[in-house]
Amino acid sequence: MGLFLLRRAATFLITLAVASVVVFSVLELLPGSAAEVILGDTATPESLAALNARLGLDRPPLQRYLAWVGGLLRGQTENSLSYDTPTAELIAQRLQVTLPLAVISMLLAVALALAAGVYAAARHHRLGDVGVMAASQIGIAIPSFWFAILLILVFAVKLQWVGAGGFPGWSEDDGGGLVPGLKALVLPAVALAVVQAAILARVTRSAVLEVMREDFVRTARAKGLSRRQALWRHVLRNAMIPVLTVMGLQFANLITGTIVVENVFVLPGIGRLVFQAIANRDLVVVRDVVMLLAATVVLVNFVVDLLYALIDPRLRHS
Repeated sequence: MGLFLLRRAATFLITLAVASVVVFSVLELLPGSAAEVILGDTATPESLAALNARLGLDRPPLQRYLAWVGGLLRGQTENSLSYDTPTAELIAQRLQVTLPLAVISMLLAVALALAAGVYAAARHHRLGDVGVMAASQIGIAIPSFWFAILLILVFAVKLQWVGAGGFPGWSEDDGGGLVPGLKALVLPAVALAVVQAAILARVTRSAVLEVMREDFVRTARAKGLSRRQALWRHVLRNAMIPVLTVMGLQFANLITGTIVVENVFVLPGIGRLVFQAIANRDLVVVRDVVMLLAATVVLVNFVVDLLYALIDPRLRHS
């Protein structure tokens, strides 16, 4: 088990290092500079040179890369060019919206997908199976932003059960609170969860059907377990490895893929922060956010590998 963890940790660190090089290099290749955006088209070469020097953009790329990575390792980030605030503070503020939104969406997706996938597998080639597969196909085909607009029209405009957008905050002092905050995230979470649940339901169904054909399932049934007991006690656990893989990728995608939905619902999350930073050419914010998202994807995959070992002891011994 120790060697398993060591290998996974080494892979995790190497992947992060490669991701940091890629993120920094790609942003370096973009045309123009932040100084040109800040000063405008009428800026003189002298003013551009002075601002580049103040921002540290006149230093060699390798020196700036090492300074950036060193700051991240020490927990120190550069100031945003647009907000004149450390990017760590900006990201921490926006994660208070994006992270709960991703968690709620993932919980909804998992609950719907596991129930639908196991239900469809238990009724293979029957009406229930066909209905679940048809519904999942429709869910996959629906764009999340279109479904978000549809939810706003129905529940915010017609029924007026919730607001059409915005986020009141988690603090009661600012007019928000836990209940208003969760209420503001319900529709965005549903919009994000529908597509993820549709994909995960199909994967769950396929994995459960494959495990149901194994000999140990027939042995469990022969010992007196009902079909339901065999499904939830034995089949589902053994079918979780491919399901966990998709779940890990989906959770990472929910964090990285909230840009459009957050803009539809005017949520002050990571998605809107990236959108505004790109519009303002605030490459300091873009670089740190993209690195955070890359690290999130790598970390989620690392956690999924550990869950593999917990579910299937064969992986630990191998």
